[in-house]
Amino acid sequence: MNREVMNAKNVIVQGITGSHGSFHTAQMIDAGTNIVAGTSPGKAGLSVAGIPVYNTIADIKKDMPVDATVVFVPAPFAKNALLEAIEARIPLVVCITEGIPIHDMLEVKNRADAAKVVLIGPNCPGVLMPGLRKLGIIPAAMGLPGSMAVVSRSGTLTYEVAAGLTARGIGQKYIIGIGGDRIQGTSFVDCLSLFQNDPDVTAIILIGEIGGTSEQHAAKYIAQNITKPVYACVAGHEAPAGIPLGHAGAILGSIDESANAKTAALASVGVQTFNSITSLVQSVK
Repeated sequence: MNREVMNAKNVIVQGITGSHGSFHTAQMIDAGTNIVAGTSPGKAGLSVAGIPVYNTIADIKKDMPVDATVVFVPAPFAKNALLEAIEARIPLVVCITEGIPIHDMLEVKNRADAAKVVLIGPNCPGVLMPGLRKLGIIPAAMGLPGSMAVVSRSGTLTYEVAAGLTARGIGQKYIIGIGGDRIQGTSFVDCLSLFQNDPDVTAIILIGEIGGTSEQHAAKYIAQNITKPVYACVAGHEAPAGIPLGHAGAILGSIDESANAKTAALASVGVQTFNSITSLVQSVK
């Protein structure tokens, strides 16, 4: 992932007039994010937290440039909202919406990749860069400016890591929740590349969970490309097989998808692994 894409200066909110969109727009502004506009079809001319509302992204782009969008559009309409952002070539799309049908996301993912648009999510808490900006719903008070980089499939564990690091006085440059759905935009590997190439990042925390093999892909990438210290915790060591746990993608279908297998893969390439967030946070230097 290109470091420049994370420095979004002009941010919009799709679904800005909804309850979640309006609440988190105000929170993002308070965290230092430059929200310039929002969309809500049929509600052009309104304003939310002093931010003008437009019907479409195309209408916004007639008045101002757009570097990033945060999507709060409900799941039945999220596909069209995401495709609108991709067709508008907005470099960074952060999708908070959960429950988007898998076939919708297959099309969105393919279109985003073809357009070289960075898509974070869906079903994720987004991005917090403490002291700079947030794109999503991670509480800004949990962050502290610094040099640690965090990437996580779990929103709740993202918060737990951030709060724990901050309590210890360990600041963060990036806190990125990539979501736990089966079809994701940005992956662990994309974030690891970003962290490795950012000289301001001194160490990396990776939080995984059962389901899929993205942690094994991350382990292979770490072995070949990452020179910075990596700490990891994979949730779900006691998870039963065949039952989705919390996330659509968090289902244990094979041995390779288990927390034990993922932890072993990460440990085999030199990652410091832990079986709890508490022990990880206490061990980070």
